[in-house]
Amino acid sequence: MVRMPYVTAVTTLLSFGVIFGFGHLRDFFLRLLHSLHFAGEPAGGNLKGYAPICVGPEDFYIRRFFRRFEDCFSRPIASKPDAWFDLVEHCSNDSNKTRLNRTARTSKCLNLGSYNYLGFAAADEYCTPQVIQSLKKYSASTCSARVDGGNTKLHVELEEMVARFVGKPAAILFGMGYATNSAIIPALIGKGGLIISDAFNHNSIVNGARGSGASIQVFQHNNPKHLEDVLREQIAAGQPRINRPWKKIIVIVEGIYSMEGELCKLPEIIAVCKKYKVYTYIDEAHSIGAVGKTGRGVCELLGVDPADVDIMMGTFTKSFGSYGGYIAASEEIVRHLKHTCPAHIYATSMSPPGVQQAISAIKVILGEDGSTRGTSEFRTCRFLISPVSERFLMQSLFQTGAKKLARIRENSNFFRSELQKMGFEVLGDNDSPVMPIMLYNPAKMPAFSRECLRQSVAVVTVSFPATPLLLSRARICISASHSRQDLIKGLEVISKVGDLVGIKYFPVEHEKTASSEKLKKLE
Repeated sequence: MVRMPYVTAVTTLLSFGVIFGFGHLRDFFLRLLHSLHFAGEPAGGNLKGYAPICVGPEDFYIRRFFRRFEDCFSRPIASKPDAWFDLVEHCSNDSNKTRLNRTARTSKCLNLGSYNYLGFAAADEYCTPQVIQSLKKYSASTCSARVDGGNTKLHVELEEMVARFVGKPAAILFGMGYATNSAIIPALIGKGGLIISDAFNHNSIVNGARGSGASIQVFQHNNPKHLEDVLREQIAAGQPRINRPWKKIIVIVEGIYSMEGELCKLPEIIAVCKKYKVYTYIDEAHSIGAVGKTGRGVCELLGVDPADVDIMMGTFTKSFGSYGGYIAASEEIVRHLKHTCPAHIYATSMSPPGVQQAISAIKVILGEDGSTRGTSEFRTCRFLISPVSERFLMQSLFQTGAKKLARIRENSNFFRSELQKMGFEVLGDNDSPVMPIMLYNPAKMPAFSRECLRQSVAVVTVSFPATPLLLSRARICISASHSRQDLIKGLEVISKVGDLVGIKYFPVEHEKTASSEKLKKLE
């Protein structure tokens, strides 16, 4: 998947070697000086008699590596996460050794980092009034679990709408996307069961699998052939030590892998699972609402019948501009989860305004928001504006779900193709709104992020432990709210910074064309 040049691999390894080598050297002299000047006192500021809370490689990595570019993360915003947002500036007086200080200054930046795929996170002429009305009627929170006093008509309506939207018999809601995976998997499988997980699955899946008590096997990322090999071997061997047949086997994959922007090879994986009669669990956090002709995710995009997927997980935090998650499955599975899953029984239910936002967003996607949407506003102000402004107003007022879906697809494919033409190494597939740009070298990651910010473009950089140590990257997320001018602005800045930092690992398109023409002449 990653075509890492040899020279880049060597220099990246050398850079990490220098960082960790000097870090250990500084720690050695720090301990030596402390023992000479503060004899009898605990090192590192720990209380006498208490073990340090943070120890080992994790503590070293945070102190000597992460803090050097901590300013590239956790940047506060002071506006809605639309195509452009206001970013709060912060600074450090000691090179990030202790903490970052927020300032009163803000800067307007192009937002290339939010999961606002369909633009619902900003004010919407249909969704926002509905949410405000639900806030007045139901309050900001139910202050109770679903099984007690936290169930409203809105929750029931959203469950029915989600089930209809994804094509499953029933659905159940949860107040947190991460907890949907980490709490649901232990409720589905336990000791004596087997989980076969994609190597690049999200941390919520990993923690859920570990907490289940089931045995875990990993297959190579997006490799149906290796999945079949693992399945055949595990079914033949059975449970460890006792060699009895597995009580249950679940294969877990993602629709779009959030750090790779890659679509799951779902048809091939479904075929393997059917062949060996095992359950399939798909995480569609980044794909539901964002891909497919009508936004129904990878099943629609790749032509897979939802009935062939046993458990469909998704979140409302990306495409729908809300929060929380859901599980869509058979009525039997959903009933079992409602009686056994701690995240449903004990956790506070989704707030009614959040539920209403998800309902309204799905209605817009399905075209159920009404054909007269925005008509009254347009009639009121059409005589007060110029003809050019009138056209823009019409486009904004009648931004239906179909237009949003077409816009996110066009924006994603345009931005990806332009980045590739510039010579960047871009991961992922067409139609995916997630596009990682490979940085590799640890010094290039903060340099890329800071220089983009200086030119009013906010990007997200990702490093270890979210990715393998040598595969640092910048993750671009495209939205339907981005105009073509926004994307061109982002491409211009990223291209300039890419030249400055040196992350264009492949020839630029015009260089490729020139070299091919030269070869033709030689022939």
